[in-house]
Amino acid sequence: MCGIIGYTGHKQISDILISGLSRMEYRGYDSAGIAVQQKGKIIVSKKKGKLSVLKEELTKNPVLGNTGIAHTRWATHGVPNDINAHPHTSKGYGIAIVHNGIIENYSELKKKLEKKGYKIKSDTDSEVIAHLISEHYAGDLCSAVQKAVKLLQGSYAIAAIHKGEPDRVVGARKDSPLILGLGKDENFIASDIPAVLAHTKKIIYLENDEIVDLQGKEVTVYGANGRKKKKTPTTIKWDISQAEKMGYKHFMLKEIFEQPTVLREIFKERINGDKVIFEELAISKTKLKQIKKIAIIACGTAYHAGLTGKYMIEKHARIPTWVDNSSEFRYRDPLVDKETLVIVISQSGETADTLAALREARKRGACVLAICNVLGSSIAREADGVIYTHAGPEIAVASTKAYTAQLAILFLFTHYISKLKNKNHKKDNKTYLRDLKTIPGKAEKLLKKYKAPKNTLAKYAAEFHNYYLARNNKSCFLYLARNINFPNALEGALKLKEISYISAEGYPAGEMKHGPIALIDENPWVVCIAVNSETYDKMLSNIQEIEARGGFVVAIVSEKDKKISAEKVKYIIETPKVPEIFSPALVVIPLQLIAYYVASEFGYDIDQPRNLAKSVTVE
Repeated sequence: MCGIIGYTGHKQISDILISGLSRMEYRGYDSAGIAVQQKGKIIVSKKKGKLSVLKEELTKNPVLGNTGIAHTRWATHGVPNDINAHPHTSKGYGIAIVHNGIIENYSELKKKLEKKGYKIKSDTDSEVIAHLISEHYAGDLCSAVQKAVKLLQGSYAIAAIHKGEPDRVVGARKDSPLILGLGKDENFIASDIPAVLAHTKKIIYLENDEIVDLQGKEVTVYGANGRKKKKTPTTIKWDISQAEKMGYKHFMLKEIFEQPTVLREIFKERINGDKVIFEELAISKTKLKQIKKIAIIACGTAYHAGLTGKYMIEKHARIPTWVDNSSEFRYRDPLVDKETLVIVISQSGETADTLAALREARKRGACVLAICNVLGSSIAREADGVIYTHAGPEIAVASTKAYTAQLAILFLFTHYISKLKNKNHKKDNKTYLRDLKTIPGKAEKLLKKYKAPKNTLAKYAAEFHNYYLARNNKSCFLYLARNINFPNALEGALKLKEISYISAEGYPAGEMKHGPIALIDENPWVVCIAVNSETYDKMLSNIQEIEARGGFVVAIVSEKDKKISAEKVKYIIETPKVPEIFSPALVVIPLQLIAYYVASEFGYDIDQPRNLAKSVTVE
């Protein structure tokens, strides 16, 4: 996944492009570059490494102009270096392009182009696009792009400029996100909204196979058939300040502390008395009443939210539910039909595997409900219905507030469909929603404990760091839980792996004797989720078994817990008491903070961990 921004207007372009890239650096940070149309020439500047390297280069050698494109890369084809960095140009620097996606037939195209005398300089799949456009160029950039993309197989979001066509940027998309920003006497093209939000809140979402021609004050969108299409702009309601750090050291920490506000806003918007409201759902109650089974499809953190949703839905709505990795769903001949509700979960709404799974489910006749954060995203548009999480922009690669927002929507949807299916009683309805609305306040209370720099969790992380170094970097984490918090064990392990690069695995605690217990000596640290629950006593037994073998237990318990404290567990983290079904929304907060503080002790780049990008928009 990569970040694209393009601009044409009356302002000097370099700062606009660089500031846009900086707001999308979570999309890729292997290399970065810009190309600017300047007096019949294209000037290119690109560098391996993070955006700061390119900024330094542009400070030494400024690039001036009013029309251009820029890119921050997450490598798929070709190692990160200056040559493989975007933009890529055609012979003589006549055309420059930036690309997000994967061109599956690039080897075939490369051979054909080389036979025609084109010299391919990079190892990327993207460079062939510049040469293809050049091959079809006959005085009109838009026409050349339209012809070139018909030869491409795979996914792409493209922005292109030509040295002889000032004030013009042409873009195209298929299965990779691309949006337009409409300003006054200036227009933008980008991979994501934060890149342009400082300049405009009027956004157009491009759809698959659409091509856009930005010329000065005009923006024209064409469909796959080459005909003009009328597109209505959407006005974005959130502010650019939401995409800034606001005094926090890292975006991840800011987003962790935003969770109470996100939850409060969701419940304020969605709960009216004893009713749950989904105005944008667009799937009739009649249709939902006919549903006999549910499949939840997602990747990564969203997959863990889906696993939690399975526990909720089966317990309260009594509908058989299973959860699938998006990347596996369409390859195993899944048993979904018109009586199946497929719930796809994606923060960005552009996750390639989830989008492909959505299309497979619809092809098989299933009704598809999307839970996502980004208004107008591909998944939101293609699903039969959508519920937006409205969590605001999430910049850190490791997802935090998006996860709790997804949990909140699943709590609400469980109540909604339970009521439709007549699986709960009026008294239970009121109690469920009443207890649910206490979660934001309790999350706020929990986070207040960990606001100070030298809080308890930060101290635990420092102790682990020292222990790890003393053991010559030999230590690992196990995360154990039961029932509805088992997915949180997976999520806690994932967070630690993502930003600390430490081996960590999550297991159902009942599986400990079936293998993982062999790892326990004085080496591993074991995070045990043991809040008030039906399985509390069993978790207590697991903790005793771990301590008997010399493992270090980090116990996450409900406040005023006495039994585990009596076991002389050294590392105890208390969370506010809530009904077990709602506990995942609170338990995950210390799990996120453990990962954050451990990574901080090691001095790692928390917001931009190695080899990872925010949204995986290529398969």
